[in-house]
Amino acid sequence: MIFLLGITVALFPLLALAVYLRIYPHWPLVVLAAAPALFSIAMVIKPEVALPVLVIDVAFAVVAVIDLLTLPSKRAFDIQRRTGRIASLRKPHRVELTIANRSRRTRTAWIRDDATEDLDPLPDHFVLRLRPRSRTVVHYEMRPTERGKFPLECIYVRSRSLLGMWQRYLSYENEDTIHVYPDMQQLSEYAVLARTDRLNQMGVRRTRKIGLDNEFERLRDYTLDDNYKHIDWRATARRNALTVKDFQANQSQRIMFLIDCGRMMTNEAKGLSLLDHSLNAMLMLSFVALRQGDSVGLICFSDTVERFVPPASGSSQMNRLLHASFDRFPRLVESRYDEAFMYLNARCRKRSLVVLISNVIDEVNSHQIEQYLGTLVGRHLPLGVLLRDHQMFKAADDPSRKEASLYRAAAAADILSWRKQVLRDLEGRGVLSLDVFPEDMTAPLVNRYLEIKARHLL
Repeated sequence: MIFLLGITVALFPLLALAVYLRIYPHWPLVVLAAAPALFSIAMVIKPEVALPVLVIDVAFAVVAVIDLLTLPSKRAFDIQRRTGRIASLRKPHRVELTIANRSRRTRTAWIRDDATEDLDPLPDHFVLRLRPRSRTVVHYEMRPTERGKFPLECIYVRSRSLLGMWQRYLSYENEDTIHVYPDMQQLSEYAVLARTDRLNQMGVRRTRKIGLDNEFERLRDYTLDDNYKHIDWRATARRNALTVKDFQANQSQRIMFLIDCGRMMTNEAKGLSLLDHSLNAMLMLSFVALRQGDSVGLICFSDTVERFVPPASGSSQMNRLLHASFDRFPRLVESRYDEAFMYLNARCRKRSLVVLISNVIDEVNSHQIEQYLGTLVGRHLPLGVLLRDHQMFKAADDPSRKEASLYRAAAAADILSWRKQVLRDLEGRGVLSLDVFPEDMTAPLVNRYLEIKARHLL
């Protein structure tokens, strides 16, 4: 009973330190505590050593208390975070931490920010030796793996006492919110390549226009696809290089995106969900269309319409599309195409290019896509973008001669044949179609839009 009472009395201060001050014993304290414990066992065998054991216990307790007093207080450090609010999916985002040691003693500190695994910080912590009255700046990079809002509330510090017998955990409130958007760096890359006539590096090809648009836009270098009638001979003589005239395409046309956010968009390709690839392609085409002077709108839907952005033009529309799409995630629900198309018919009456991005895996949803896109023909120009499944194509092309592989390849080939029939049925009803792998969707989608503009289909 006396032994249990002694343990309780010894543990109570440790529990109080842990609960109220977040101070915990470190391994040197445990190792040093082994010596008094061994002497205490010897006291049971030889009671005459009680006085030396008591002296050792008191000395150990005094040293532990003195070392406890060397722990830093919360005022010993000052930590600030500096970062941008907007990050791009899978792109490096720099975060800078400024740590100030206000005390008069050298401190060793373990610093960790409040970044979750979804933000993928690298490195995830720092071990710093801070000199007295000094300031240190460190940085790390995060590569977000998920879109959405990610709050950063605190910065955590772990510091030891002078002899290392104790360690203390401190937290410093520093609230920030990281908004992770779909990949936006491709937009700036497009703008740079467009200014230098190198869009072919992104897979965007120049489409020869059918007919003429009357309004002059700019002069540029001649390419093999250009009509020689558009050569400006005066500018060619002045620049000593073949120069052609560019004319503006028809303006004030509309694009309406219908993005499926249901269960069929939960699969992944190249580390991103099908919905992520769809949003990246949507933003890229929106950027191109807005630069052309067209209006762009968006409907995100699953079992209900989740987000609607009315079609509009201008640079501010890009911000609206970004804010409307960055926190959309695929849900394990059946998509309601009927509600999405009814919503479209009620709010978009002017003729538009309606781009539906979805996935086809069974006859139920393929029949709905064919039915609802087919009803738009005449009133709008529908374009169905159907995403391919890598596993399906890989299984169909499996060169293995094993029996199980042959059956799997035959089943995959049958599904792909059915998929081609779905695309032919769409085209037979006057619906434009695009069958692409998710990660390769952006350039073909932009090319199809430019082709539609050049052929004046809207």
